[in-house]
Amino acid sequence: MRKLYAWLGAMALILSLGLIVPSSATAAPFCGIYWGSLAKANSSSTHAPIIDVRSGRHACFDRLVVDIRGDGAGYDVRYVNRVRADGSGQAVWLRGGADLSVTINAPGYNRHGNATYRPADRRHVVNVSNYSTFRQVALVSSFEGKTKIGLGVRARLPFRTFVLDGPGDNSRVVIDVAHRW
Repeated sequence: MRKLYAWLGAMALILSLGLIVPSSATAAPFCGIYWGSLAKANSSSTHAPIIDVRSGRHACFDRLVVDIRGDGAGYDVRYVNRVRADGSGQAVWLRGGADLSVTINAPGYNRHGNATYRPADRRHVVNVSNYSTFRQVALVSSFEGKTKIGLGVRARLPFRTFVLDGPGDNSRVVIDVAHRW
């Protein structure tokens, strides 16, 4: 009986010190984000070309937006060991602890083969200095109707990808990467 009282006393002490936390007391995800870090894809495609790439900072995530002249395009966004150019397979080195390969199912050129999006510096498409998560955005390739963008991020973090219509007849592919889990 003394062993039982000793064991009950020890358990009461442990519980009072907070060393055992009930399963219902698990922490809520950062900003309510439940996105995960697995690949996201939408197989739609378009002949409408990419016309701009831009970014923005939000309280809970950094955002990359790819503007398309026309109907929405599909995408394949995933973490990879190294982003590689379509066609050549050449590796593209990006700053950060993790690489997101962003393939947009839309060309970066028009039907005459002329580029529709020409950043001043393909290695630094948008300025992401002082962003919480993004480290570098690079235009990697536009090959056979698909455009690849390399997104260097701080670490492998949750992300989401979706398509928005507008403004006008244009559309946008949006990639949000959370600041933390």
